[in-house]
Formats: sequence, structure tokens, C-alpha cells
Amino acid sequence: MNLSRRAMLSTSAALASSVAFPELSFAQEQPRRGGVMTVHFATEQRILNPSLQASTGVYIVGGKIQEPLVDLDAAGNPAPCLAESWESSADGKTITFKLRQGVTWHDGKPFTSADVQFTAMEMWKKILNYGTALQLFLEAVDTPDPHTAVFRYARPMPMNLILRAMPDLGYVSARHIYEGSDIRQNPANTAPMGTGPFRFVQYERGQFIIAERNPNYWRNNLPYLDRVVWRVVGDRSAAAAQMEAGQILFSPYSALAIADFQRLGRDPRFDVTTKGNEGNARTNTLEFNFRNPVLADIRVRRAIAHALDVPFFIENFLGDFAKKGTGPIPSVSTDYYPGPDTPQYAFDRRRANALLDEAGHRRGAGGVRFTLRLHPAPWGEDIALWSTFIQQSLQEVGIRVEVVRLDAAGFLRTVYNDWNFDLATGWHQYRNDPAVSTTVWYRSGQPKGAPWTNQWGWTDAQTDQIIDAAQTELDPAKRKALYGDFVRRVNDQIPLWMPIEQIFVSVFNRRLRNYANNPRWASSSWHDLWLAS
Repeated sequence: MNLSRRAMLSTSAALASSVAFPELSFAQEQPRRGGVMTVHFATEQRILNPSLQASTGVYIVGGKIQEPLVDLDAAGNPAPCLAESWESSADGKTITFKLRQGVTWHDGKPFTSADVQFTAMEMWKKILNYGTALQLFLEAVDTPDPHTAVFRYARPMPMNLILRAMPDLGYVSARHIYEGSDIRQNPANTAPMGTGPFRFVQYERGQFIIAERNPNYWRNNLPYLDRVVWRVVGDRSAAAAQMEAGQILFSPYSALAIADFQRLGRDPRFDVTTKGNEGNARTNTLEFNFRNPVLADIRVRRAIAHALDVPFFIENFLGDFAKKGTGPIPSVSTDYYPGPDTPQYAFDRRRANALLDEAGHRRGAGGVRFTLRLHPAPWGEDIALWSTFIQQSLQEVGIRVEVVRLDAAGFLRTVYNDWNFDLATGWHQYRNDPAVSTTVWYRSGQPKGAPWTNQWGWTDAQTDQIIDAAQTELDPAKRKALYGDFVRRVNDQIPLWMPIEQIFVSVFNRRLRNYANNPRWASSSWHDLWLAS
């Protein structure tokens, strides 16, 4: 790409940062009741229940219908939701949640501690992709009364960790809907039922999802909106056109084309910003399938990393929307970032060729050493660009790459359930603490088919020990030191690589009010969102 492309991206990023806190100018307005919120839904999911699958594609819908025990406030601090208060024992092995009273499910039945107990033990611990690691040492949830849930752990659970995890990994499902059924196949997975501000109405696959106002919501006189409609639009250009036509009011999670961020950012009708995504920093990944003996050789993985000129890719394709990453814990993590002094892989084509020769993969006909299949996730334009860049870069060192593009369901099934891939690339999302959604990419023993967890066929006892020790360490300084050891170990062994840091970009119609007012806004409940006339 040329410099004009780079200049365009810089202009777009500057524009995005210049419109921070747009809602302040609306502070004196009286909230308006009614209206329909229309949302760009770029990638359909197999399920919509966030108790079973932690994913932005699930939260964007399920987070309006179901609710977690704990959420985040505007400053990013843990805030009460279905749990009103909490406390931990001195040894960290018992955590007690006092639950909100007077809350009902959308079918009118009462929300109680029995729902929390069932969800924690049968969903979070056994199925939820990040929850299985977080709740590894959860032994039981006691329910001494309908509004108290006592979590009992075999090893300490740091209070800061569980509170940071709950906004994403603490969604509760109704016991009476799931008990006695095959949880993974329950019809409620695509027609969710919760306690949230909106009730599920209809899902027409490939077209739309509709939820309407919950008239019995526990937050008095909320929500303001009558309805939320998620429009399924996989084509980025079509989604941008629908935003310009007023048919879509919000496009989340960097779902539009990079060029459209710049164009819409010049239009006074729209706000293009990273605000509201501070709790969802992300890194671009390169994942290796160790079942392929070629990739099980550490020399090959290191050679692939050395063959990619990451700074060039960022400079010419992503601009100021991204920066070079240094590992699985991004620099935005003020509590746990270990710094850049960990094993890294600078662009060095000569070194890459030498490692491949050393591994016994000499060039053959046409200069090709071997062929790999690369499956890119269909989440955003940067992933598509990154996969093409990988393909072209590896060709320079004699590795032929076949890019296999699938829809969301096909990608998740092929990579995480069937393991039918060589390389994959997508996004890792960092959610405030490494034990929430980061270390599960590396720890062995994850349930087969759990998305965005270690499905690579890689097992390392030393890494497992570090992860478990860090997750259960109550002393913050010792936890940070252990996570430094973790990053050094996995960067050295490179079972997967996370070389690019980003924060999601959102596009809002300026008719919206109270938007982006917490660090995970796209995933949150939107109970206070309203629409100006």
C-alpha cells in the first residue's frame, strides 16, 4: 500500500480519538421513551446464550436478554447487577454473593440462587469456553437461602479476578429451562430467556433477530427503547450503506471496512470511536496445529514468525488503529503487562530460511518447502488482510499457504471442533485479567470444541503450573510476577503468536444517547440507552 493509504488511516484514527465523550453535550436532555435500536450483526453464532459461549458475537445479542452477577460501571469498576454484594473468606476459598430480590425471568418465574448454582456448576464449569478454566477449582455452590450463593473452591480464588471475570463469564441462565435437558442442544440456546431489559421475540437466520422491551424489568422505568433489531449483514459495504441510510444505528467491533471508518468519520451524523471498548482490547493471532508434525517443530514456528514483517503490515494496512504487540498480555493491562523484555521475533527473512533448512525442509520444485492451509476468522477486515499478508510473506521463504475462508459457524467448527486446519488467525480479546480469557488459549485440558481455547494439541506442564499458580495467587505482586513468567514461557515456545495490539472501533449514529458509557458497552445491557427524535 502507498503513503496515501497510510495518511488516510492516520486521519481516521485522529478523527476517532477527537470525538471522545460525545454524550457529554447531551447531558441536559430529557430521555425519550420508545424507538427501535437497529444493530449491525456481522457474524451469526451457533448459540446466543452467554452462559454457554463467551464471545462478542454472543454478547451483542445475549447481553441485552440475560444478565451477569456483576457488571462494570463507567469507570470500569465492578458494579452490582444480579448480585447486590459479595465478600470473600480470608483464605480466598469461599466467595459469597448476595442476590438481588424481586427479579423475575421473562416467563414470570422468580430468579433465585438455584439458578446461579445450576449455571455455575453445569454451564460455567463444564461448557463455557473461558469458564471451564476460570472455575477449574470450583467444588460446589451452596444455596443456604433463595438469595445467597456461596462458591466453594479447592484453591484460592482472588476476589479481583472473579469480579473482573463476572461481567463476561457470569451470565446466569434459568435452571427450570435447562435442567433435565441436553444443555448444548436446548432450543433456548437460540431463543434465549433471561432477566434483562429486553425479551427475545424472533430469530430469522441470515436476516434478523428481534427483542422487545421487558415490562417487568427490575430497574424501575427502564429500558427506554421499545425494541432492538439486529440486522444480519455480512457484507461490510452493504452495512456501511445501511448506516448512511439510517437503517442501522450502530456497527460494533470493527465490523466495517477500514476505509469506511474514515469516510463515516467525516460525516457529522456519525461518531467513529474506540470509546466503550476499553474493556475489550484485542490482539491478532496466528495459531498452529501441533497435530501437523511440521508445525510441532519449534524451529518451523519460529521461522514463520521471523518471516512476517509486522511493523510493515501495521504501517501500511492498519495505521494508528494498531501497534506492535509483545505477547498475550497487551500493554493496556496496567496491572499485569510484563513489559516488552520477553522473547520476541523480529522480521528476519534470513533467519527464517536458516531455521527451515535446519528443520530439514529444503526447497523443492518451484522453491516450495511444504504447503499449509490457513483458516482466517471472518470477524473483521484486518483479519482478512493479515491472512493475505501471511500467505504472501511465507511464500518468500518457500512455504505455500492455501487460504480457506469460511463463515463464522464453519470456522468455529473446523478449527475448534474438527481440528481440521494447519494455521488459523483471528482475534484474542483481553478482558482485564489474564485468567479471564487469555491463559485458556494456552492451558491444556480444555473441552474439545470450546472456541478460543487451547485446541492446538499443545501441552506444556510448566505452562500449566504457572497458569494455575497465578490464577490462585492472592498477592497482587506475586500474581504479576507469575504472569511475567507465563509470557516469557509461551513467547519462547510460541504455540501461538499474538503480534498485533488493537482496540475495537465502533460507529454510532449520533441520534443515540447514553452510548459508550462503560468499557464493554457493545456487550452490555443497554438498559439506559435512548434514541433522540
